[in-house]
Amino acid sequence: MPTPRILIVEDEKLIRWSVKARLKEESYVVLEAESVADAVRTLEGQEVDLILLDHRLPDATGLELLERVHRSKPEICVVMMTAYGTVDNAVHAMKLGAFDFLTKPVNLDELALVVEKGLETTQLRREVHRLRHERSQAHGSIELIGKSPAMLELIEQIDKIRTSQASTVLLEGESGTGKDLVAKAIHFGSPRRDKPFVNITCSALTETLLESELFGHERGAFTDAKSQKKGLLETADGGTAFLDEIGEMGLAMQAKLLRFLEEKTFKHVGGTRDIRVDVRIVAATNRVLREAVAGGRFRADLFYRLDVIPVRLPPLRERREDVPMLAQHFLEHFNREFHKRTTGIERAALDRLMAHDWPGNIRELRNVIERIMILEDKPRIELADLPPSIVGSLDGRPDPSARREPTQGRLSLEELERQAIVQALEESSHNQVRAAKLLGISRDTLRYRMKKFGLLDVDGRD
Repeated sequence: MPTPRILIVEDEKLIRWSVKARLKEESYVVLEAESVADAVRTLEGQEVDLILLDHRLPDATGLELLERVHRSKPEICVVMMTAYGTVDNAVHAMKLGAFDFLTKPVNLDELALVVEKGLETTQLRREVHRLRHERSQAHGSIELIGKSPAMLELIEQIDKIRTSQASTVLLEGESGTGKDLVAKAIHFGSPRRDKPFVNITCSALTETLLESELFGHERGAFTDAKSQKKGLLETADGGTAFLDEIGEMGLAMQAKLLRFLEEKTFKHVGGTRDIRVDVRIVAATNRVLREAVAGGRFRADLFYRLDVIPVRLPPLRERREDVPMLAQHFLEHFNREFHKRTTGIERAALDRLMAHDWPGNIRELRNVIERIMILEDKPRIELADLPPSIVGSLDGRPDPSARREPTQGRLSLEELERQAIVQALEESSHNQVRAAKLLGISRDTLRYRMKKFGLLDVDGRD
């Protein structure tokens, strides 16, 4: 770290001299200003790590400069120094962002300790800012890879949403289409990027636990509530809450979420006080919510509240021309992760990847490339490297992933989904873990869909 630079803003020359002499003993670079105007000029022209600021200055109060610094350079720690050391002044200074508050005559050894801690805090704040910026840059362009018309339309829509004032966004798309990445792209490309992004999968918890996770709870609200706990909505204040698989949320919990969306307030479980937060809700579902509404499984009022800005993520089979770019991206990713040097994909293998229907979408493609990169160590991926679920056996038997046309009429989306699950179970000898991996979904999601399609016995076996 470069030698820390400290700015003393003090109109009394003797005080400036004594403070400067003490700080030079610590090998700091010390800058001086006699007024707010002098300090502003210094801050505009030089990098400063900490400010020692007098309360009363010839042209303005130190508090005015403190407020200005906190707005423009919030990472810089400001230590107030004044002979007018009242509790009210200290409280006011702290509210405006002061790091600490010292009274004159200043104890120079105490000041040296405060400066040391302040410089550590400045360094930490800058590191946090740097990491947030890197994270924002990474997620702001978040691997929304593709140049197909469907993908370009999606990217254009996301760009509009990012900077909008929309408080709710609904992402609809099949499993594996990247709804979580789109949610992050919306958050980290928005003015909310420096605030929290929290993620909760609605299907992963019981309704009671989901309510506690979202809204928090008071001590004693239920058996295991041994202390008060903030909910994710409270944690995400100013930022974004991503509610994944919202279509699996129970009706009672849907009513509570609707109340929050309409009033922007909620209560802890077991609490009585209304808590107000500013949170953008990005909800995602792989179900068709309109059908769920028609079937009485999802509240119509909540659906219309979420459906203000609907975003449909196209399945990979609708943008096959993006498969080469995505496959190359994953290849390069796993080159770095596994320290390999695979340069590309042979034309025959690429053609087969583009012909596949990808029921597991981008997640399935990623898993296929990862599997190949783990098992093979070749300059280029060849057709023979592709798994049987993609290429079929090479002895002339039919490719199980080949596209099948219905004999009459058109198959519904649910029937296609059922066929994909049955096929995956057959290929994996009814091993649910392997079948889930083939489909690019979790085992719990697979079991949920097996139950939905009557593929599980009463005792839970397939």
